[in-house]
Amino acid sequence: MNRIGFCGAGQMATALAAGFVSSGIIDGSSISAYDPSAMAREKFSTAVGAAHLIDEASQLAECDLIFIAVKPHFLSAACQPLENCLSSKHLLISIVAGASLNRLAGLLGECRWIRVMPNTPCMVQMGACGVAAGPSATEQDVAQVKQLLESVSHAHVVPETLLDAVTGLSGSGPAFVYQMIEALSDGGVLMGLPRAIATELAAQTLKGAAEMVLKTGLHPGELKDRVASPGGTTIAGLEALENHGLRAALMEAVRAAAERSKQLGAENA
Repeated sequence: MNRIGFCGAGQMATALAAGFVSSGIIDGSSISAYDPSAMAREKFSTAVGAAHLIDEASQLAECDLIFIAVKPHFLSAACQPLENCLSSKHLLISIVAGASLNRLAGLLGECRWIRVMPNTPCMVQMGACGVAAGPSATEQDVAQVKQLLESVSHAHVVPETLLDAVTGLSGSGPAFVYQMIEALSDGGVLMGLPRAIATELAAQTLKGAAEMVLKTGLHPGELKDRVASPGGTTIAGLEALENHGLRAALMEAVRAAAERSKQLGAENA
């Protein structure tokens, strides 16, 4: 695996780098990172281990693959120190929400670009990613990035037009799931369970149910029906969820997050 650089060492960059190292696909000593924040650099170093922290963004030119991992409104400033250092030999992977391939090419045009929308469970090798290739990226580039990402996630190559939807669903989705776990735990506490036990039961229940969907290939509705026996406890709970709009609320959450991704792209074009 080639040397990997991160321009930006925030939470998502840290999750990816730590996941790569934990999976064994690359050693921490082959990862470099630049971030103007000393706190971000310290957290990155602690999570990733032997990563090489650099003082100037231009030093990332020594890497073959460079992840651009900054907030959308910092993108132009982050790329500026790199514009005279990089060439077509560099493969750049953007995880910047809403930043189109056209915009990225305008910032560092000679490079080969691939857009990726990952999520934080990459840190524990259970992420989900969308991948969209720029016009200069080769099939080999896409295969290399997909191989890297699949060490920490399920990676799907999609048209760039669908990356906002990926952002709304799997990019933001972990936060929605954490809120579901918290709410289920609260329900357990309400009914008398100790908090620690309630939280573990809630988290394991969501994890197990997700594995059932992935490993059986059955439609979630069919799996739901297998649990909900006539006149039983589960159907009573499902009625409560329908009455309180859980299905509509989750659909609206994905829509709102995806629309915000589009807005970020427009605001920072």
